[in-house]
Amino acid sequence: MSQGSIILKIIALPIAVILFCLGIMTILGGHITPGGGFQGGAMIAAGVVLCILVYGIDGSPINFSHKYIDAFENFGALMFVIFGLIGLFVAGSFLYNMGTDLSGVVPTYIQNIFHYPDVTNAGIVPYLNIFVGLKVFVGLSAIVIAFAGFKKLSEE
Repeated sequence: MSQGSIILKIIALPIAVILFCLGIMTILGGHITPGGGFQGGAMIAAGVVLCILVYGIDGSPINFSHKYIDAFENFGALMFVIFGLIGLFVAGSFLYNMGTDLSGVVPTYIQNIFHYPDVTNAGIVPYLNIFVGLKVFVGLSAIVIAFAGFKKLSEE
């Protein structure tokens, strides 16, 4: 093992943790700053990719099983669709922003459920950013995990 790989293994995990934190911050602040679910999810996936490239598929400290990847990707997509359908049934438009209700068609008790506690009153947009970020993070990570697994199989 060369000296460079030891240095990479020492700093890869802290850098991955920083990427995770920056990605989460980008997702949660996406309704008031540039960025959002896709950008934050890609940043979190970059942390996973970094660990897989440095430690390998088997030695990575961030290891996801197929069931984990499948469950979280399905959850992100399902919640996005559910939020869209709730808007369709309550207000007549797919992905209607029920937390702000600019048209005045949503009852107050439903509006209070989806009201995001922020001074900007973004409604359901931050929740959608979370679901998109989750889906992008898991989807990009799954691609890299699959490629690393195929490479491992081809080398054996």
